[in-house]
Amino acid sequence: MRVRLRELLDDELPEWLAAARRFYVDDLERNAGMTSAEAEDKARRDHESLFPDGKPKEGQHLFAIEDESGEAIGRLFFATRPAGLWLYELELEERVRGTGLGREAMLAFEDLARELGAAKVTLNVFGGNEVARSLYRSLGYAEEALQMGKRLA
Repeated sequence: MRVRLRELLDDELPEWLAAARRFYVDDLERNAGMTSAEAEDKARRDHESLFPDGKPKEGQHLFAIEDESGEAIGRLFFATRPAGLWLYELELEERVRGTGLGREAMLAFEDLARELGAAKVTLNVFGGNEVARSLYRSLGYAEEALQMGKRLA
């Protein structure tokens, strides 16, 4: 495998959180139809809830995704839930997308989930993110719920 998952070090947390928030804002604008202001506000609220005082809560897991040379090329964030693991984010840097590393990172995450005793992984993906949706479907993930919306103004 050309990727490995490494637990985040404490001194990496501020940069990791900043990058994760930027990614989330961009994802909300691009795939959830939010304006920049709406996306910024939602990201701020969500990150304050998920990371009070800038730290992950109990049961939350933050990882760096590294290539075979040990260079960080992405982020992984998931949480332990009663029904299994909830995948909040698996993101690769733009420069390595489309090379198969996303698939490898997902497979490495699934191996980790099994090691942790999870029977199921659940995730959310925006409807407009066809690349991610295609990857998840190819790995056996199926839609369990669907939310639709229409901007009127």
